[in-house]
Amino acid sequence: MYRGIPPGGPQPAPANRLAELLDEVRREFEQQAAMKSETDHHMNEQFREVELINGKIYQLQQTHVEMKKQYEQEIARLRHELEQRGGAPPGPHAGPSQPPPPAIGHGPANLFQGIMTGAGQGGPGLAPPPQEQQGAPGMPGHMQGGAPPGLNVPPGPPHNPFGYNQPQGPALNGFGPQVPQSTASPGPGNSLISAGRIGGPAATTPQQIQANPYAGSPAMGGRPTPPPNGAPRYQAPDFQYTPAEIERIGNTLSDYELDRLPPHLKRQGEDWHAIFNPNPRVPRRLDVELVHNLAHQSVVCCVRFSHDGRHVATGCNRSAQIFDVVTGAQICHLQDTNTNQEGDLYIRSVCFSPDGKYLATGAEDKIIRVWDIQQRIIRHQFTGHEQDIYSLDFAADGRHIASGSGDRTIRIWDIQENQCILNLQIEDGVTTVAMSPDNRFVAAGSLDKNVRIWDVATGAPVERTEGEQGHKDSVYSVAFSPRGTHLVSGSLDKTIRMWKLNGYSDGRARSGECIRIFEGHKDFVLSVALTPDGNWVMSGSKDRGVQFWDPETGHAQLMLQGHKNSVISVAPSPIKDGNGGLFATGSGDLKARIWRYTEYRAGP
Repeated sequence: MYRGIPPGGPQPAPANRLAELLDEVRREFEQQAAMKSETDHHMNEQFREVELINGKIYQLQQTHVEMKKQYEQEIARLRHELEQRGGAPPGPHAGPSQPPPPAIGHGPANLFQGIMTGAGQGGPGLAPPPQEQQGAPGMPGHMQGGAPPGLNVPPGPPHNPFGYNQPQGPALNGFGPQVPQSTASPGPGNSLISAGRIGGPAATTPQQIQANPYAGSPAMGGRPTPPPNGAPRYQAPDFQYTPAEIERIGNTLSDYELDRLPPHLKRQGEDWHAIFNPNPRVPRRLDVELVHNLAHQSVVCCVRFSHDGRHVATGCNRSAQIFDVVTGAQICHLQDTNTNQEGDLYIRSVCFSPDGKYLATGAEDKIIRVWDIQQRIIRHQFTGHEQDIYSLDFAADGRHIASGSGDRTIRIWDIQENQCILNLQIEDGVTTVAMSPDNRFVAAGSLDKNVRIWDVATGAPVERTEGEQGHKDSVYSVAFSPRGTHLVSGSLDKTIRMWKLNGYSDGRARSGECIRIFEGHKDFVLSVALTPDGNWVMSGSKDRGVQFWDPETGHAQLMLQGHKNSVISVAPSPIKDGNGGLFATGSGDLKARIWRYTEYRAGP
């Protein structure tokens, strides 16, 4: 059979179909390419938008950084202005906040609760955060019932720290309701104590009480001669206070603004400043400088120098520290590890034995510990107080220690016999004790506004300060003069008073003779002392200031603002050279500081 061309004729070529398929693919490719081009266009638009947003974010960041820088500069300027005016510590923008201050004491008998926590309306407390000034300075704003942050505002009458927020009624020991005490100068012709009672003329300058000469004061020799004819020192071109303003401010030196004072009336450090009294009747005698800054982990409740002046001890939460005065280095840390480690246990008082071998500490656990410094062990431990121990003082004989407690007792302890040899009871909590330089007397201040003095040998009362010449609120610190002829006391009435001692020991408590009242602190006076030559009275206050006072005239020589919170303790070094000496301060700002005061020598 012939197998040639199949029946039905030739088949159509597939080329046309292939061309159609290629055209379809080409059209789809072109369509996808067009879509890609449109997508790329949209993506580029989005990229440009993102870049624009990034640019705006960067600009906002730069603007924010600049605004933050300006804001911090303004805060620093305002803080500096506050500190110049004796104002408050830095607020929350200054960095991490410090730990909250401890609650000192216990229960209703909490002597120092207000000093450390500010609890209760009108109660004493640590210094507040900054506030805008409203009216005259006085009680910190955080005690004013929710006032906005600002400077201190006027206080109400201080309350008994044994019972904050209680109605003001009859006080302890028969004292009537407290009348608010003015811290302003009495002014000419308005002496706080009449001239007839203290044997001197009426006060002739603000905040000055003329009285009998003070043994050991500048009048006893060795003081620079004032400018002739009382020549004014405030006529420099950069001095911006009038004589009337100077008289009005008086001893309240924190009212002066640094920027308005000439260089010779101020001294400034990195975080401290001192103002020297510009009153032409108060020649500048002293200069002051910071020597060491001793940082702590808690509130520094007390400071005290050793008798040879080589060391300073501090008391804080659970421990006492001893520092080398020359280097500022901590050389000893004393802590009783056998106590309950839960909660706080503040060391309220420290004092060295005269030979420097021992350090006595008084704490909230009602125990007095006498440490062997070299061995770092407890040599003696005295128990018997029923409440917190607030004050200790070693007698000059090195054998006896005086203690004061919230249990209303003053006790004398014999280290050799290892027992209490004298227990003196009063009507209210004891805040402070001091032994006289000759070991004969012990003085105590208490919440009932009185200072009492006893004969240590017999336990007989010698003097008691009360009545019109006495303090108007609780006494928180007492100190004997170097010769033991006078006593100074500091009080919550914001004053320091100097008392002339009669030295009688016949068993009859005589009323003390107040020969000087020092006014100028804006808040509670928490600690007082005298320099070893007796030429200056020192005071530390809740207003954060330390002031040096001339005991002969009552004038404030200088005001030092060196802490950001209450100055709880001040102590001079017992050693003084011909040019000056050292003193230490302890504060609620978690710092103790060592300072040097020297005789001022004006430039040519």
